[in-house]
Amino acid sequence: MTMGEFMRWLATAATLFVSLPAIAGQNDPRLAALFERLAVTDDAREGALLQSVIWSLWMRSGDPKIDALMARGIAAMEGRDLAAAEAAFTEIVEKRPDFAEGWNKRATVRYLARNFLGSIADIEQTLKLEPRHFGALSGLGLVYLAMGRDEAALEAFKRAHALAPHLPGGDEQIRELEGRIKGRRI
Repeated sequence: MTMGEFMRWLATAATLFVSLPAIAGQNDPRLAALFERLAVTDDAREGALLQSVIWSLWMRSGDPKIDALMARGIAAMEGRDLAAAEAAFTEIVEKRPDFAEGWNKRATVRYLARNFLGSIADIEQTLKLEPRHFGALSGLGLVYLAMGRDEAALEAFKRAHALAPHLPGGDEQIRELEGRIKGRRI
């Protein structure tokens, strides 16, 4: 993609981003076009930008109270207060069980707390609500790695990579796991 093409795409994406009213999270109609472009771009910068826009849409619940809980949970998670973070995200999934990012954030906290089965359950719920959630799939790969389930981790990383080919470290993680699995089979 030339710089001119990228700038035209960026202008189109910006127009798309601001021209439609925000719909809650995974149901935002702008996501379809963003995922279509993400699947075909060869430009790493464009891929990173698309992923960032997708994440920003996923984070919007459409409810200011839920968004405030999300911010509180993220701040607690960043401060390593995992109990407070899990409590905030649990409140989100109880109040808005249809909001995929609430489940995904709780899955992340549960992974950090080494509650791997709880994390997997929340990831499964995230993927029921948003099957394209490359973050949840990547997180699933990390959970399986922590559990020593390399084959399952590889499958999850490949699924994430198919949706978001420019995820940082994705190619390397897949190659490393393929090599490790192949080495055990010899």
